[in-house]
Amino acid sequence: MSTPETSRFVRLRVELVLEVENEDAVTKAALAKIAEDPELPGDERGHAETAVTEDTAEALAYLVDPFDLVSEMPGVELAQASWSSEEIDYDPDSPDWDIDEDDVDGDEESDGTAVVG
Repeated sequence: MSTPETSRFVRLRVELVLEVENEDAVTKAALAKIAEDPELPGDERGHAETAVTEDTAEALAYLVDPFDLVSEMPGVELAQASWSSEEIDYDPDSPDWDIDEDDVDGDEESDGTAVVG
């Protein structure tokens, strides 16, 4: 990947399905993170507190930080990130939840390296 025609940017797609066993613990952790954030303006702080208190999926989205996932990786810098969360109906035995279903669209090489372009 050192040719000039190759992009230096790689899109890494990750999909997680989490089972929330203790909603109160998740909410409390999100509220603590909000309270510790010195850069969060007061009006946004109130909105964030309300959102994480009313919706566990919002609390999880607040706790997950893509920068934390890559900040310790040598040779990479996070250029852009977006993420969302939602409550879902999940059946691990359903073929709809086949973890390899995205591999058939041709966006990945056989070694799992994402193809950008």
